[in-house]
Amino acid sequence: MRAVQVVTPTGPADIEVREVDPPTPGPHDVLVEVHSVGVAFPDLLLSRGEYQFKPEPPFTLGVDFAGVVLDPGSPESSGFTVGQRVAGVNLNGGAAELVANPAIFTFALPDTLSYDAGAALPMNYLTALFALEERGGLREGETVLVHGAAGGVGTATLQVAKGLGARTIAVVSTEEKAAFARAAGADDVVVGPDFRDAVKELTGGTGVDVVLDVVGGDAFTDSLRCLAEQGRVLVVGFAAGQGIPEVKVNRLLLGNTDVRGVGWGAYAMTRPGYMQRQWHRLAPMIESGVVKPPIGATYDLADFGRALVDMDERRTLGKSVVRVR
Repeated sequence: MRAVQVVTPTGPADIEVREVDPPTPGPHDVLVEVHSVGVAFPDLLLSRGEYQFKPEPPFTLGVDFAGVVLDPGSPESSGFTVGQRVAGVNLNGGAAELVANPAIFTFALPDTLSYDAGAALPMNYLTALFALEERGGLREGETVLVHGAAGGVGTATLQVAKGLGARTIAVVSTEEKAAFARAAGADDVVVGPDFRDAVKELTGGTGVDVVLDVVGGDAFTDSLRCLAEQGRVLVVGFAAGQGIPEVKVNRLLLGNTDVRGVGWGAYAMTRPGYMQRQWHRLAPMIESGVVKPPIGATYDLADFGRALVDMDERRTLGKSVVRVR
């Protein structure tokens, strides 16, 4: 079968589509015929050997995927049946024609969603739900400011926040990204790096309750200054590439504010059943239509490396998807 592999961890330009042996499912795995694969930031880091998880090359990329169950293993334990449409997530391995994935990291895909949408859901939307609900303690009626709001995690956060009853303010860098964020469901959009005054105006001077930050860099300090009393900044990543920002903790004291780390993968993968509970939490949001992953660019399997380069150069909108079939 074909698989997208890292042979040498020298970056996305050097990944290869290779013929490899099909996987052998373990006793708790589901064998899936993959139709679509999501392009994820961990894939980029894995291609460079920069991720905290360091598999021995050669290894297959692909964090989240969607397809059809070929072998459910034990239907009594997995709950799946042959021919069922599913989405799944793991540290790697999904960018192949077949994947053997743990049943606890595999989810029933509603018929209303395409395989592309299914591949766009697991990592970004479960991260957003974990960030807002588990780490952010988001309450109905609060206001959420989302940085990088036209990207995959950003658009997922806009939609999940709406599903939880919050108001959303998107911060983006261009008018094109502003239109994309609005289409994804943002209530308000601010364009440009000088977002602080606009946010104050939009909130009547009160500030926002939660900031989700996937960017870091220079925006971080202004994010703290945008917080309402008892507001929370949720640190998800550092896409700006400007280094790790520092916190002057006296600012937290003066405003009764928090900075909270968000590490969904490490948390969820060590708690059997947690991801399934999260997926059930998303289900009514999917049914209502508030969660509907916006797909940006689509690529052929042979162009997985180019998809990662486009992500690295911040040319992507929403979630990029690679089509296997």
